[in-house]
Amino acid sequence: MPRPRAVVAGAGGFIGQALVSALAGDGYDVVTVGRTAPVGWDDPGSLARAVDGADLLVNLAGKSVDCRYTDRNRDEILRSRVDTTRALREAVTAASTPPRLWINASTATIYRHAMDRPNTESDGALGQGFSVDVARSWERVFFAGDLPHTRRVALRLAIVVGDGPATRLLLTLARTGLGGAQHDGWVPPHRRYRGIGDEPTGGRPPWYRTRGWQRFSWVHIDDVLSAVRFLIEREDIAGVVNVAVPEASDNRRLMRTLRHVVGMPVGLPSARWMLEIAMWVLRTEPELILKSRWVAPARLLDAGFRFAHTDLRAALDGVERERRLRRSAGRPRRSARS
Repeated sequence: MPRPRAVVAGAGGFIGQALVSALAGDGYDVVTVGRTAPVGWDDPGSLARAVDGADLLVNLAGKSVDCRYTDRNRDEILRSRVDTTRALREAVTAASTPPRLWINASTATIYRHAMDRPNTESDGALGQGFSVDVARSWERVFFAGDLPHTRRVALRLAIVVGDGPATRLLLTLARTGLGGAQHDGWVPPHRRYRGIGDEPTGGRPPWYRTRGWQRFSWVHIDDVLSAVRFLIEREDIAGVVNVAVPEASDNRRLMRTLRHVVGMPVGLPSARWMLEIAMWVLRTEPELILKSRWVAPARLLDAGFRFAHTDLRAALDGVERERRLRRSAGRPRRSARS
């Protein structure tokens, strides 16, 4: 019997590399799509041939958000998600044998800054501003049109814990002594978080008096892979699916845990203005740790999915242990893209 074929776009990133390995281990013949992959975005014919007859299509393509939101980066973050998703939709539409399942990455950042209750798929409120607009545009293109033979699932991913860019940034903050609670507050006006796309929202950068109690929703990379496997089998699930552990942490507990993991006895609490300077030096944005991301995976739990990694300390300990072993063995680390 021929092996089932899976097409993975954006396979060079942190999640993509792990997914390709997992699918190959599950018996799939994996075809990758990307700038340096066997199938390139600049070759629509090859893309169409790869998608036609595939059993599974997974799209993780998109420029990493671990950068400063300059105008150039903002445009590329949006374009790299919308254009690649549109190209895949055109390939699926034209296929004589379209894939039965198309899983497309999205982000839990699409929800509002929430301190009062978690956002589920059914009652979550969407937010405003640049990151939310990117997610809205991404999902709008993904769900556009009628694909009667292809089930579509958008993974609204929380921050993924593993040897990826988000976890590395958090560990770096703890190592450099900035592992105290991060306090949101007034920020000098700037335009980096303004809306983008066809229906831009938001304007001035928002700020809230969180006092370090902003929520931190996360998910382990192994549970992301398990969720993909679960969704492959559950043909009754389509639409948006939150992928985050059931119980979110908060910023104070997160930073205390990070200090323990890296062996840093102290951590300087950071006001917003201090973070703006630190993140400028690190060439990224403070939004990662200041927005209160409180997301609940209602659809997965209702369908019977169980998360294997729900202890944040154990998850981060495992990541740091793996990084140390890899450094001692001289192994290269994974790509910074996600």
